[in-house]
Amino acid sequence: MPPTSDPIQHVIVLMFENRSFDHLLGILPGVNGVDVSHPRSNRDSLGPGAASYAQQPVAMRLDLDPRHEVENVATQLDGDGPSGGFVLDFANAYPSSTRDERQEIMNYFPKGALPALHALAEAFTVCDNWCSSVPGPTWTNRFFLHSGTSLGRVVMPSANFHLQWHFYDQTTLYDRLNDAGKDWKIYYGDVPQSLALVHQWAPRNAARYHPMGAFFDDCQAEAAAFPAFAFIEPSYFGAGQNDQHPATDVRAGDALLGRVYNAIRANQALWESTLFICLHDEHGGFFDHVMPGSAVPPDSHTEEYTFDRYGVRVPAVLISPWIAAGVEHQLFDHTSVLRYLTDKWTLGPLGARTAAAASFAGSVGTTLRTDTPVSVPIAAAQARAAIAPPQQPLNTLQQSLLGFTQVLDVRTIEAPEHKVARLSQMLEGPASQADVARQRVERFLAQQRGAAGAPPVVPKPHSRRKPTPKVSPRGKTKAKRRPR
Repeated sequence: MPPTSDPIQHVIVLMFENRSFDHLLGILPGVNGVDVSHPRSNRDSLGPGAASYAQQPVAMRLDLDPRHEVENVATQLDGDGPSGGFVLDFANAYPSSTRDERQEIMNYFPKGALPALHALAEAFTVCDNWCSSVPGPTWTNRFFLHSGTSLGRVVMPSANFHLQWHFYDQTTLYDRLNDAGKDWKIYYGDVPQSLALVHQWAPRNAARYHPMGAFFDDCQAEAAAFPAFAFIEPSYFGAGQNDQHPATDVRAGDALLGRVYNAIRANQALWESTLFICLHDEHGGFFDHVMPGSAVPPDSHTEEYTFDRYGVRVPAVLISPWIAAGVEHQLFDHTSVLRYLTDKWTLGPLGARTAAAASFAGSVGTTLRTDTPVSVPIAAAQARAAIAPPQQPLNTLQQSLLGFTQVLDVRTIEAPEHKVARLSQMLEGPASQADVARQRVERFLAQQRGAAGAPPVVPKPHSRRKPTPKVSPRGKTKAKRRPR
């Protein structure tokens, strides 16, 4: 494909966690979303006494984490007819769950309940057929955005991280940007999941990781100095968690979205040259009524899945003064970001899925809009976390990130007693475990920045609170994991 000629000089992607399209954006006008007149429903069992749960505009906070591994998504999509098994899978995972908890799987946020997201969705372009790349969990879907493949992996790592099973050494978007001479940065809240990509450990790549505060500083500088591509990872841990992963208050993530937009919008030169994309990595077990279709496998790696089906729809909004207000019905997935960028900047190939993906380049117009919101409201996230148990166990994503940071710790040159002290600190509970994960990241990145000759980055200190199955691919036999 020839290079894409458009006015966009900077592309910024903010990717949240675990919410479906119907759940967050299904109530908006013009989208293929919630049918208010005839709400769709699910049952909680296949027996004669099954209770029915219809879509309702009363979404609250769910204190349980719906399952979303490949086998769970298969039940959700196919377990009781098309898109009929979401509540069934939740009830199977949590047999003691209450009716209200099961109802949350079907609920959706009323219009205006998410002030930043809903304002931006109505002011710009909602993509109502954007699927997650794989009908599975966080890691594999995030890797598809970064590289177009997960090297055959769909099973989430655990706290006992096995590097020989989770060694992601594929070519990434960031390698291609380096080759093309394009500047990029990753801004992170605490423990960037993208750092699990092996090529990111190289000093010149690790030096491009910056705490989230640097994003807001960079937005105030000259637009020409802002990176061509920026990826934002929210905070996954602790009181500052704003990734929208259950069981957190989604308004914390909505507030982050609002702050990011307002920072870009406040710099007119940056705003007029930027495409800002808001995404969620996967649906997190929440109901969506659209059945995902067949997809092109990215490569020959099928160790844990066939990769021939898209995942469930997720919220996606394209935001720019070059983007019209409206709804885009074209089928996209996370590799559509890669397709747009590889076409635009003539980057090298990133797998068969990316090559087959649709680009959203057609949504970028040629007329600069002057009617875009100067700012959007910031959600008042009254911390429901404040009344949650202070020692709530880490969720599966947090456990996987904590386990991965041990890999970074091994690669960090430091006095052994410091590493032993951190291991001891982890015994104090989840809050201390999160603090250890952050410390490991900060020390590893500081070491790699030094090796790259980059100036040091001193993040704001984190306060440490005191303590108060294997997957069977569709239609094939599971293969053994390949050794590394």
